[in-house]
Amino acid sequence: MKAAILLLSSVLYAQEIPLTIAGGHETDPRDHGRPVVLIAAALGVPAEVFREAFSHVRPAPAGTEPDPAQVDRNKSALLGAVGRYGVTNERLDRISDYYRYRPGGGRLWPTTPAAGYAIVRDGAVVSVVVTEPGAGFSSPPAVSAPGHPEITLEAKLAYGADLKKNGSVTSIAVALH
Repeated sequence: MKAAILLLSSVLYAQEIPLTIAGGHETDPRDHGRPVVLIAAALGVPAEVFREAFSHVRPAPAGTEPDPAQVDRNKSALLGAVGRYGVTNERLDRISDYYRYRPGGGRLWPTTPAAGYAIVRDGAVVSVVVTEPGAGFSSPPAVSAPGHPEITLEAKLAYGADLKKNGSVTSIAVALH
């Protein structure tokens, strides 16, 4: 009976703390703001393969229409590299259009926020629940438990071909220091 009371009292003292999940849209400096990890995963190619292929692309200057010959050269450079992985012109266009964005003004490629909560008992996190994995994270977002600065949390991401899940949070764990 005493053990049951102790268990019940510890359950009563557990708190669900909604997490703050922010950022997670940083890109590799070599990518000039492009979400290469997301594009490559959606295409099913290694990020380095896409990055190398894109290094041969010459976009039109901002505010101008691309020259048709340059469009063909850019497409050829990309398909020459990613075509070996079974990527078709149609798929390349679909993924490129999905992740196309105009930098500045705080606008990004399509993203979905992630959400979750930590269960804290006696000042310690006993578990973390991801209630919404989100999507479009190009880097791990910062995760915190408001009111608990002593708790350091780390998000793990998954990448893949499903655009609605690409760059989603698969888990959040207490960081070990």
